[in-house]
Amino acid sequence: MIFVIRPEPGLHATLAAARDMGLAVVGMPLFEVIPLAWQMPQDDQFDAILAGSSNVFRHGGEKLSQLAHLPVRAVGGATAAAAREAGFAVEAAGEGGLQALLDSDIAPRNYLRLAGAEHVMLQLPPGSTMTTRHVYEVRALPITGSAEVSLRAGDPLVLLHSAAAARHFASEVDRLGMDRAALRLACIGSRVAQAAGPGWAEVSHAPQPSDASLLALARDMCHE
Repeated sequence: MIFVIRPEPGLHATLAAARDMGLAVVGMPLFEVIPLAWQMPQDDQFDAILAGSSNVFRHGGEKLSQLAHLPVRAVGGATAAAAREAGFAVEAAGEGGLQALLDSDIAPRNYLRLAGAEHVMLQLPPGSTMTTRHVYEVRALPITGSAEVSLRAGDPLVLLHSAAAARHFASEVDRLGMDRAALRLACIGSRVAQAAGPGWAEVSHAPQPSDASLLALARDMCHE
């Protein structure tokens, strides 16, 4: 059985895509997304919004309407779709993470990065600047009841979409005295696999940081 622990709305999207692939999956969200109060930057001379999650547009609140004139450079297709739904024009949608998206932008620019409280550090291209605002945070939830029973049964494979998810899942497994060697992990990238730490029955990471690549990896791990 494959377990997906990411929060909504990504949870629903992953479950739907997995079932389309014929995979047996269970949603076990261990996180919830909480909007944060944030201040509009004084500088209004931004060239583009840099967005690494659809949560930016789902939880950014009313202030987003003041930024709708700015084009969005989105980490991927789901974030781009959320931006369009919120009334933004999407200038570019990446496939390999925000850093790759930045690296492809040759001209110096002044970015407004809208992000979660925990986010990946980025290296700006020469001449570019970036102002960051935290518009949401992802809060961890404990493994409880039936979820624990399910994880202790059979041959569970857990999908990890972020380093924060990897650390939290590992912490919960240890808190409950579960055997890491009885659990397998499919991670969206090498950084996530490293964050999970040692001792698991199997840890593999997707070749590309995308949900489609992660699900393909999970399928292969289930068929081995």
